[in-house]
Amino acid sequence: MDSFLKTFFPEVYSHKQDSNVSNYCQFDSELLTVFTSSLYIAGLIATLFASCVTRRFGRRASMLIGGTVFIAGSAFGGAAVNVPMLLLNRILLGIGLGFTNQVTLSAVIQANDL
Repeated sequence: MDSFLKTFFPEVYSHKQDSNVSNYCQFDSELLTVFTSSLYIAGLIATLFASCVTRRFGRRASMLIGGTVFIAGSAFGGAAVNVPMLLLNRILLGIGLGFTNQVTLSAVIQANDL
């Protein structure tokens, strides 16, 4: 975690190293909060769009879209050299998770109907 903070969030790392800072305030950064939350927000929004795609094209298409976007997000995460690339990584991962989450939910609902 320290090497990640040193590379992408150096101000958070230096704040964390200060011995006078409470454990509850070590990661006090709006940018770090945006980075963390972007996955969940993107997943929530993608789930709403994925329901339309699943209804129209089926679960297989949604799974392929979700998997492809997730792999693209993983590639961006591995190649990230700055914070905007990290944000794009998290957003793509969130979209991929949103699609696969919706497909899983629709499969459970369909299994219960049978």
